[in-house]
Amino acid sequence: MVVHTEAVHFKADAGLIDYVEKKVGKLDHFFDRIQGAQVMLKLENSGQVRDKIAEVILKVPGETIVVKDTHKTFEAAIDSACATLKRQLIKYKEKIRMKS
Repeated sequence: MVVHTEAVHFKADAGLIDYVEKKVGKLDHFFDRIQGAQVMLKLENSGQVRDKIAEVILKVPGETIVVKDTHKTFEAAIDSACATLKRQLIKYKEKIRMKS
């Protein structure tokens, strides 16, 4: 699976990009027909605290799964988004099995 990581309005370091690719790449274990993933990392500037936003878009056959998560660190946002994607991929896989 190809993972495209994009940092909006800031420069992401190599460690963060490697972390994102490693975590999102593990989703292949739950559904092996993922066509691609796009990860957008953003900074939220509302108020005093600068929260981090991670948006993950997965392309699977016949559908696009989008998850957006906000946390204090990018790592926590990616972890939470990947956990949500894992549940959604398992649900999508079960839905495909029921149809066939």
